[in-house]
Amino acid sequence: MRTLESKTRLVSPNFITEIIEEDLRSGRCQKVVTRFPPEPNGYAHLGHAIASFIDFGIALDYGGECRLRMDDTNPETERAEYAEALIADMRWLGWDWGGRVRYASDYFEELYQMAEKLILKGLAYVDSVSPEEMARLRGTVDTPGTPSPYRNRSVEENLDLFRRMRAGEFKNGEHVLRAKIDLASPNMKLRDPVLYRIVHAEHYRTGRKWCIYPSYDFAQATTDALDGVTHSLCSLEFVDNRAIYDWLMDHLWGEPPLDKTPRPRQYEFGRRSLEYTVVSKRKLKKLVEGGYVQGWDDPRLPTLAGQRRRGVRPEAIRRFAAQVGISRTNRTVDIALLEAAIRDDLNTIAPRVMAVLRPLRVVLTNLEQPKAVALPYWPHDVVRESPDGLVPLPDGRRVPPAEATRQVTLGPVLYIEQEDFSLNPPKGFKRLNPGGTVRLKLAGVIRCDGYETDGDGRVVELRCTYLGEEAKAAGVIHWLSAQDAVPAEFRLYDRLFTVPHPEAEAKEQEEEEAPDEGDFLRFLNPKSLEVVHGYVERSILNDPPETRYQFERNGYFWQDPVDSSPKALVFNRIVPLKDTWGRSLAAQGPEKAEKPHQRTPNPPTAPRLSPEQEARFQGYLALGIPEAEALVLAREERLAHFLEAAAQKAPAASLAGLVVNELGPAIRSGEARVTPEGLAGLARLLASGEINTRIAKDVLAEAQKTGQDPLAIVEQKGLRQLSDPHLLEALVEGVLAEHPDKAAAYRAGKTGLMGFFVGQVMARTQGRANPQVVQDLLRQKLA
Repeated sequence: MRTLESKTRLVSPNFITEIIEEDLRSGRCQKVVTRFPPEPNGYAHLGHAIASFIDFGIALDYGGECRLRMDDTNPETERAEYAEALIADMRWLGWDWGGRVRYASDYFEELYQMAEKLILKGLAYVDSVSPEEMARLRGTVDTPGTPSPYRNRSVEENLDLFRRMRAGEFKNGEHVLRAKIDLASPNMKLRDPVLYRIVHAEHYRTGRKWCIYPSYDFAQATTDALDGVTHSLCSLEFVDNRAIYDWLMDHLWGEPPLDKTPRPRQYEFGRRSLEYTVVSKRKLKKLVEGGYVQGWDDPRLPTLAGQRRRGVRPEAIRRFAAQVGISRTNRTVDIALLEAAIRDDLNTIAPRVMAVLRPLRVVLTNLEQPKAVALPYWPHDVVRESPDGLVPLPDGRRVPPAEATRQVTLGPVLYIEQEDFSLNPPKGFKRLNPGGTVRLKLAGVIRCDGYETDGDGRVVELRCTYLGEEAKAAGVIHWLSAQDAVPAEFRLYDRLFTVPHPEAEAKEQEEEEAPDEGDFLRFLNPKSLEVVHGYVERSILNDPPETRYQFERNGYFWQDPVDSSPKALVFNRIVPLKDTWGRSLAAQGPEKAEKPHQRTPNPPTAPRLSPEQEARFQGYLALGIPEAEALVLAREERLAHFLEAAAQKAPAASLAGLVVNELGPAIRSGEARVTPEGLAGLARLLASGEINTRIAKDVLAEAQKTGQDPLAIVEQKGLRQLSDPHLLEALVEGVLAEHPDKAAAYRAGKTGLMGFFVGQVMARTQGRANPQVVQDLLRQKLA
């Protein structure tokens, strides 16, 4: 677990950390306290992982605390199973909440007493209209609400009815408790929101003790206050709810037990969704309960339980969350970013071994005696990355590179991959064919002299000659000796849906077709799981079952923790070696003349790029656009046209990320208010260093909201960065002079204080200082 003493902070500086640093500087709070409040009505998913990273990471960066608190105010959908799973997932991610898990249900009595106080103040009333009538009386965005006929009940009558609601005298929906705020407010959330409703259902913690339950809005604000939360962080969908949050704090503040804790304040950040999957709990439940996947821990799901069973490590999830970052706008993240984070994490911890997933038998007709071959677990480039010069072994030991090997046998019978042999090889094929040669990795060269087929004409065995280690061959393939081969099942998991945005695609089709035909389930990928049976080398039998491996040329794998056993090995593919999604077969050199059963390397199982899209994709790569963004742009014409228009006035590589990630949803829906020219102007400022990425994203969010030109917003608000070291040097020296104790602590090793110093300088320049220049100056002064 990383703390303030870490050399780098967990969460990159952003608009929320700027607020926190100002609150610490001004004394509004002495310690940062955040909270992560999931509702136990389903399993945690990658969206929860990102949100928890923000909540726990920010608290750790500032030496504070983060509460883990279950938002369990809806007994009809919540279960102990879900709460326990959420706790286990957060613990797996590495978060520490001090040992005590908190629950909104812990505070039901305190919350009830607060509701009575609002009634006594004349700020809440019991309403008895039907839900449909209540919705009608609230009005619309264009017309104000109409008072309920029960809005002016006396305090005594409201108190009596509310207490009788608690006593269980009324049926579900017969009454609700509403706040009395403003029926004419343009913010619909303030039009007398519901604070309590009647729900006769058994709560998984409190049983039948309660039959009235607080609403989300009422419970979040009040439990934050009771928990001593200083900064209540939530996603952008709750931005309008902040007005209720503040209203409740305004009218409940200062009354016991709230008078001894700093007032909590709510801040919103953009929500993150992921391509080729869904994170809606309702849709995840539909997948699980409908049998489309094999439970909440199915490795194809974005649930943390599924990712854990697939073999993803928590370090990779945290790396992914850090890369996603925080902004003020919602964003859909390309799944390639997650896959890259997983590969980066596994690359230096996964030993290399050999497995043949679709075996083809090879007989070496001239090999009289088996030959011992020493194979290294690690390639030289990865060994060089080890800071201590030692190499990790599967059993956990670290040894010199020369010792990081295992012995295998080159025997007269081998197995190679079916795809490594072709009867009619295409141009450029560097594997095995009749009369051709290939090198067995680190074991010498073989030549194919003949082959046998079965009754269907399929090649089932090759007869080859071993030519030795000095012979020449163009290609190299992996292999397994029959005497070293252990049977195993391999589960090849792929993306769950065939389109990047299954929910949006379904919604779009609903406009043209019947709603049931536009359901997101129609985009399920039928090849999201392929099961094959082959062999893995015997050396893995001595390793701990939780070892992750890189199977040469096949990807990263580990043993399934549920179904695998020493007598029946089952391996899950965690992630392929590289992203092949969306590539056309032509780009991979397909063996067009082969029979249908024969396969090309790493074939895509998603909708492939058309020749036009592939050409566009390759063109984007040539312009320096990252592969993840290039694939999205190649697939989506609207985004591509917008980029190409903007690229007339700015480099495409500087525009791609902003088009795909910041403006993508608006461009797709036809609601983009930022023009290509406006984006190009902003990109030029970003490329020149006059603004940073955070400023660019914030400006785009405002431009999209207001329709203003991005450059005009930059000028009006004076957002150009101060990057001249001579202008910033005096400010840096002033901050260090004002905080000599912290400067001494930094020099003593608490380098996590760098964020504090940068924040002080940023605050004094209203966020205009170039943070990289500020950091460089601070390092010079603190050296």
